[in-house]
Amino acid sequence: MVARDEMDRYLRQVLEVEKFKDYGPNGLQVEGRPEIRKVVSGVTASLGLIEAAVAAQADAVLVHHGLFWRGQDGRLTGWLKARVARLMAHDINLFAYHLPLDAHAEWGNNAQWGAALGLCADGRFGEQALGFVGEAGTLTTLQALTQQAQAVAQRDVLVLPGDGRALRRIAWCSGGAQGYFEAAIAAGADAFLTGEVSEPQAHLARETGVAFLACGHHASERHGAPALGAHLAQHFGLQHEFIDLPNPA
Repeated sequence: MVARDEMDRYLRQVLEVEKFKDYGPNGLQVEGRPEIRKVVSGVTASLGLIEAAVAAQADAVLVHHGLFWRGQDGRLTGWLKARVARLMAHDINLFAYHLPLDAHAEWGNNAQWGAALGLCADGRFGEQALGFVGEAGTLTTLQALTQQAQAVAQRDVLVLPGDGRALRRIAWCSGGAQGYFEAAIAAGADAFLTGEVSEPQAHLARETGVAFLACGHHASERHGAPALGAHLAQHFGLQHEFIDLPNPA
């Protein structure tokens, strides 16, 4: 068991929350009971995850995508009211960490996704150093990289093949980081993996020869929260359960 405020302070420190300029508040977003015995982790604070946390008798929910984002007008109506109401009705704490959880060198989405892919970063790139880059290791062909990416994502991935070159260095950044493609190219990558794709990336892949793989936003970001939850369980002596709700995006 750990006090809610102690866990909040610990997470702010180890995730270095203050370093990041983010799209919403990181940390405790909804205050629940003051003592925490069980944490449920997940990717997004959806109503489905909250309902699953209620059923699991959790005291806290730990997610990558929280409830509050820049540009919202602050009214608790509709879907937002429904989610907050369920948390408050059951006195469940909600902790959310966006960019800090992408970036963390051990428990972050990119560190954990890279490990699942069999990659080891030796450099960072992009805004706020969120992108990871390293040697290709055994993944020296686009076919091998695609097969590995699909096995990890448990879904088909969209591949923009570039010029079919041998892969020496691979870059990756989870979620909606398609805008990091140019920075990955500048960092010397022969292939770049992220969650989503937009129209410009097809042209860049053709013109630069660097391959681009869109592996799914959710699929690329379901690695950090359970790793962090498992660490909290070990550090504080808590129960932890990761609940992964399917998401085709």
